[in-house]
Amino acid sequence: MKQRLMSSSSRAAFLRFACVGLAMALVDISLLYLLKDQTGFNSYTARLVSYSAGLLVGYVLNRNFTFHHVDNDRPVADEFLRFISVHATGGLLNLGIYSLVVFLAERAGLTRFWDMVMPLVGVWLGGIVGMCFNYLLSRKLVFDA
Repeated sequence: MKQRLMSSSSRAAFLRFACVGLAMALVDISLLYLLKDQTGFNSYTARLVSYSAGLLVGYVLNRNFTFHHVDNDRPVADEFLRFISVHATGGLLNLGIYSLVVFLAERAGLTRFWDMVMPLVGVWLGGIVGMCFNYLLSRKLVFDA
């Protein structure tokens, strides 16, 4: 008899999704700050790379951790394409909010400290909106039975 190690309730799945979101954000933020001041990058191009890496990590963790209890017969490639498609809209919301925060911060003439912190604020705000949106769509369209 197979014993469940993790609950399959919606509340538990959302909490796991939030933990995965945190892991994604850590990958995203780390790469963003590593790349944004490198030659050929700025805050926007570095974010495209860092967000993409976070998205890949998110798919793997959501498939094996968040929605571990969902049995579907889709090939992994099909599921991954659904994941990318669904998260594109959440990603646009996320990147739009991030860009707005960075744009407004650049125009505000902030101190050096706040100038360094605002990309992080943009990632957090965009991430919260994107996470909630993506959870609803992932549950209904990607990791559904």
